[in-house]
Amino acid sequence: MTRKEKLIDDIQKLLNTYEGGSQTHIDPTLLEFMDENTLLNIVDSLLVQKEASKESDIEWLEQFKSTL
Repeated sequence: MTRKEKLIDDIQKLLNTYEGGSQTHIDPTLLEFMDENTLLNIVDSLLVQKEASKESDIEWLEQFKSTL
């Protein structure tokens, strides 16, 4: 597996980690025209979004716990 193929696979896996969403299947040829730096930026952006989502979930949980 090439580095670009691995990055495309990582993007697909990250997209599929969101609960409640349908499974994402990416045709690698759709992203093949992008260079590795662009693909890395996409992976980074998805990781940042995932972390922000996790933080807001934790904040909500903490608020919920304080009302009990």
